[in-house]
Amino acid sequence: MLYFRGCTAREKQTGIAQATECLLKKANVDYHVLEDEKCCGSVLLRTGFEDEARKQIQKNNEILKGEKILTSCAGCYKTLKDDYEGLDVIHISQFLNELISKGKLEFSKRDFDVTYHDSCHLGRHCEVFDEPREVIRSLVNLVEMENIRENSLCCGAGGGVKSAYPEIANQMAKARIAQAKETNCDILITPCPFCKLNLENDDLEVLDLCEFLVKYGEIDEG
Repeated sequence: MLYFRGCTAREKQTGIAQATECLLKKANVDYHVLEDEKCCGSVLLRTGFEDEARKQIQKNNEILKGEKILTSCAGCYKTLKDDYEGLDVIHISQFLNELISKGKLEFSKRDFDVTYHDSCHLGRHCEVFDEPREVIRSLVNLVEMENIRENSLCCGAGGGVKSAYPEIANQMAKARIAQAKETNCDILITPCPFCKLNLENDDLEVLDLCEFLVKYGEIDEG
């Protein structure tokens, strides 16, 4: 299995990649990474640089074809799954759910509440709603926000909005953070590094799904 870390987890949010690899090792998963991994092209595609994106995709296709690809970035997952041809791709939330259901990764249940943010890429775009929730419930209690699943509020970071219209992006993030605070949870979990960056605030701890499992999960080693 190839773990495709993605630019943000590889360079800016390194804790996400570290936490993902920690869980893979705990479950004895045979995986490898690309030392010279290149961007999947997601940002180029979503911001209108179609020609540049297609060149990037063509280069990556030659390297990635034939691999079972695991990604912890929702944006990478959508791009590799929908914009490339013939790739076998799975998101970490789906893979973790498989590992847990097969007993290859077990957590001691803890009695506290968290809430979960559906990212646009993983949620309404790829319809991955249940698996991350099942993973969270294997460890703690999940308290849902007002807008969830297909009706989840965008965090404001995607599609170049954060770069081009930072004030709008911040307003969107504040609206989502307000919903998270209404759950009375202290922890907000998201499967997307962009969402994590834009939703960070002084009142809630915002964590990637894998970061949360590593930090709060008491892994049962059998």
